[in-house]
Amino acid sequence: MKILNTLLQKAAPLFNNGGRLERWYPAFDALDSFLMGSRHTTNSAPHVRDAMDLKRIMILVVIALIPCVFMAMWNTGYQANLALQALGLTGPAGWRGAIMAAMGMHCTPDSFLANLIHGSLYFLPIYLVSLTAGGLWEVIFNLARGHEMSEAFLVTSLLFPLTLPPTVPLWQVALGISFGIIFAKEAYGGVGRNFMNPALVARAFLFFAYPGNMSGDTVWVGVDGLSSATALAKVAAAPAETPLANLNFSWADAFVGTIPGSMGETSVVACLLGATLLLVCGIASWRIMVSMLLGGLSLALLFQFIASSSNALINLPFYWHPVLGGFAFGLIFMATDPVTAPHTDIGRWCYGFFIGALSILIRVINPAYPEGVMLAILLGNVFSPLFDYPVIQANIRQRRLRHG
Repeated sequence: MKILNTLLQKAAPLFNNGGRLERWYPAFDALDSFLMGSRHTTNSAPHVRDAMDLKRIMILVVIALIPCVFMAMWNTGYQANLALQALGLTGPAGWRGAIMAAMGMHCTPDSFLANLIHGSLYFLPIYLVSLTAGGLWEVIFNLARGHEMSEAFLVTSLLFPLTLPPTVPLWQVALGISFGIIFAKEAYGGVGRNFMNPALVARAFLFFAYPGNMSGDTVWVGVDGLSSATALAKVAAAPAETPLANLNFSWADAFVGTIPGSMGETSVVACLLGATLLLVCGIASWRIMVSMLLGGLSLALLFQFIASSSNALINLPFYWHPVLGGFAFGLIFMATDPVTAPHTDIGRWCYGFFIGALSILIRVINPAYPEGVMLAILLGNVFSPLFDYPVIQANIRQRRLRHG
């Protein structure tokens, strides 16, 4: 490491102002910061010393996502192996089957390692495409503007694959992350200037542009010839009087995450592990998390009291809503994005409650699209400044009165 550090320090003058490779400074700085840590220091007063900076925050968010990544790989493989077992097959077709056979792995859902490896063959290509395609746009825009590279993209490039089904075509992954980075982030100036979450914008773009690959009963399990609807789709198709009739799993199964769905969104347990780290480190707002949960449960309970003779989602017990779909994942990792969320405490309470209630409203009132968390958070991002504005104006009025 000392040799590498010496080489980077010797090369630095070439990339600094006036150097022959000055235009490539953002790329060199990103490599130097990633390998050795940031070398930037503040030269003028005042100085604020803090253990947290943008680099540490983003790396901690990535670490907080590791349980969801692990569950995404294991559960994707588990669902695929269950499907292979149901079809009487010993392994998947194509290159995944060749790799599993070369490793001597039997595709059985009873094998923890077989589930993990099989699932990783779906998740890792999607993640690598997301990282490469999105990272390329980050480099291009930062070089053009002379901006420093930010670790924030590591979070975006990981969040996006976790919201996708395992069968999504890789070219659509590249197209989706490109759209999110360009039109939801770089078009507004880059890191810290976007008003919507780029990963969610990328997901929404793919959902509306290519609905056949992002919804339905055939995209959630990576095995051809088997249909497996998500839990919310099953509830929506159930008789109104018995909303749980079509579910072949328990509330505990949904809580753990051993059900079909977007790769990283099914496990509430994995999300809670990540939330613990984010809250202990003071990165995410507990106010947004609590208020979103209260908003969702309140409206779900209200709908349950109203009851319906035609809509099973209205009659779904309120305590099922937080463990189905992407509610928990959106609550912990998407709604709490510090860039797109309000910055006042009261604003955060209102923002979280608004998103939680709107998620259930979209989910229940529109059975054709029972997963409303994504759209609710994006709409919350748009209205985020409006939640802060009255709070700030009230503080200004109080100060005027206090000081005459």
